[in-house]
Amino acid sequence: MKHNFNAGPSILPRVAIENTAKAILDLNGTGLSILEISHRSKDFQAVIDEAVALFKEVLGIPEGYHVLFLGGGASTQFCMVPYNLLGKKAAYLETGVWAKKALKEAKQFGEVVTVASSADKNYSYIPKGFSVPADADYFHITTNNTIYGTEIHTDMDCPVNLVADMSSDILSRPVDVSKYALIYGGAQKNLGPAGVTFVIVREDILGKMERTIPTMLDYRTHIKEGSMFNTPPVLPIFTLNETLKWIKALGGVEKMYEMNVKKANLLYDAIDNSKMFVGTAEKESRSLMNICFVMKEEYKDKEDAFMAFSKKHGMVGIKGHRSVGGFRASTYNALPIESVQALVDCMAAFEKENA
Repeated sequence: MKHNFNAGPSILPRVAIENTAKAILDLNGTGLSILEISHRSKDFQAVIDEAVALFKEVLGIPEGYHVLFLGGGASTQFCMVPYNLLGKKAAYLETGVWAKKALKEAKQFGEVVTVASSADKNYSYIPKGFSVPADADYFHITTNNTIYGTEIHTDMDCPVNLVADMSSDILSRPVDVSKYALIYGGAQKNLGPAGVTFVIVREDILGKMERTIPTMLDYRTHIKEGSMFNTPPVLPIFTLNETLKWIKALGGVEKMYEMNVKKANLLYDAIDNSKMFVGTAEKESRSLMNICFVMKEEYKDKEDAFMAFSKKHGMVGIKGHRSVGGFRASTYNALPIESVQALVDCMAAFEKENA
């Protein structure tokens, strides 16, 4: 059996994969594949309408917000956000590679203030005690940092428009969407396959820039056209919709959060009680989605051996990012707790033989 700990694209609910496979052969008895139907057809319109409605229901998105399904990945949002929102000044929290990339893009559109950074300790913690300038057009955060295994666990009160990249922790816990002006992310963690990007945007923050915004980069374009100004990523949206159905059927984000806490606690407890392994993120900042750990100094020479041992026992995707090293277990919504237990057992067996 394979246990999929890939950081993204990552594990998806089996039912979502199976229903997508069926739709690739025949969408709802139409005799046509989801790959070949028109995105303007009533059959696909029903899919995207349901996905928008389910997203709003499952996440509790209030009135006044729009849900968009776009292309270009979260990386395109790094420039779309300032294009649409940055008039004079924006504030950013630098907590990792992706936050840094978002910050870099914003500097092309105006003044950007870094309110705090955890770069001094290789992004191993979430900064605290910072203040957001009241004259900023918005404050940008990256809620979960896949490479370093840190996460912002609460919805902060912010004196300006709060913008969040939630690529890797969306739908992993309840979120008070009303505290955010805009939430975006790539779907390829908890929502669906690579190829579709979600945007949740409050309508009243748009249309205030003096600059001319290219048509494709203007959120209002996609709101007006229902995410169909151009051909949307049809197949990933279909799988996203199936994933949302799965989340709702299991009990929504409250149930996801309950499951994710159990999985994370199981693995973090094993790491903390190990003679051989040690976590890399500050305990208060630890992610529920990406659990990063390394060998203790005296066992560094056994990392390759553990990688081979874990692979032999069915572990997939636990190699850490090159900038951190060691190991990373991504425990997204669709990963069963049995896989986490299998990894814990694997670590214990290796430690027994080698410590």
